[in-house]
Amino acid sequence: MNASKSATQRHWMWAAAAAIAALYVVSTIPTPLYGLYKREFGFADIVVTEIYAIYVIGNLTVLLFFGRLSDQIGRKPATLIGLGLLTVATVVFLVATNVMFLFVARVISGLAAGLGASALTAWIAELEPNHDRAHGGAVASSANLGGLMAGGLLAGVLATYCPWPLRLSYVVNLVSAAVLLVVMVRAPETVAHRARSLRELSLRPRIGVPKGIRLAFVAPAAMAFSGFALGGFYAAIAPGILSHTLHETQPIFAGVTVATFFGAAALAAVLTQKVQGRRVILIALGLLIVGLGLLVLAEIARSFWLLALATIATGASMGLSYRGSLQIISKIAPDDRRAELVAAYLLVCYTANALPVIGVGLLSTATSPELGHQVFAGALVVITGAACAIGLKHAPE
Repeated sequence: MNASKSATQRHWMWAAAAAIAALYVVSTIPTPLYGLYKREFGFADIVVTEIYAIYVIGNLTVLLFFGRLSDQIGRKPATLIGLGLLTVATVVFLVATNVMFLFVARVISGLAAGLGASALTAWIAELEPNHDRAHGGAVASSANLGGLMAGGLLAGVLATYCPWPLRLSYVVNLVSAAVLLVVMVRAPETVAHRARSLRELSLRPRIGVPKGIRLAFVAPAAMAFSGFALGGFYAAIAPGILSHTLHETQPIFAGVTVATFFGAAALAAVLTQKVQGRRVILIALGLLIVGLGLLVLAEIARSFWLLALATIATGASMGLSYRGSLQIISKIAPDDRRAELVAAYLLVCYTANALPVIGVGLLSTATSPELGHQVFAGALVVITGAACAIGLKHAPE
């Protein structure tokens, strides 16, 4: 490949990475705003977890019915549909006048992220100048985590220091989505053979774990579950800890906390590229135990600084879990069953992002937030530790 073509592909690879980031920015913009939404629209704490968790409906719809769409119609059309849905979701957030708008916007943004990010992840791997799929995967996962970090920070800063606290972040996101739509229209398509009619499309779900690698799947799936459960916890419940337990009600505190979590995840994923296989799983498990212990202590001691340390440790665990588990899945997947295995892995991730958050919310409402969070921490350590003990010896080195 000549230098000019290589530079062009690298340019478009990073443009695709920016598009992934934009798709995930809107996922965490609401996090620092939940306290303001509660006062504006008058809903209970449990509704916050429901608003957050309903996002998974969009994710699962894509996974079950449109997961292979970009393979069939091309990366560009699927990406443009995803960015178009992102624009719609942002507009719904922008004009929200009651809680139902938030539910609708979250479902649409889940659809946008699921469809757009799956297409862009594959597109990045194909645009990577050296055809290094591992590097392409690292670029895509870092863009994902970077977008989640940016959304929380953007909303926290603008809602605290600028006018229109429930609107301005979405205006900024709407402009960035429009710019990326224009940019990605010009990107080169990498799928050579595309469906020419609706009759050629197949929407049949393909999800499964081949029998011979089920035990090898257990450990990475467990770590992915813990990582995404932590992500859901921080994006949905951390603002409540800050306001109720630590009495920090300004949006900037929630924004910085969620940005720190996903920033630590992104840094850990990038800086530990040479750590692979079982080692990365063990390190992530160790950080998970330390981080959740600090989280429980932070609530007991009502300490913002202990919460900050817990956020860094759990964020690093999430980043290692995400990168390491996906790397193992790529290694153990048979070529003829790769799509099915990746779909099963994503099903674990999406489920973990929603169900534990709902469970914590219900338990916190029935008992107390502190007890709900302690049960979450203990259950996550026990489930993840047991799964790793069973499956780790079957994972590749």
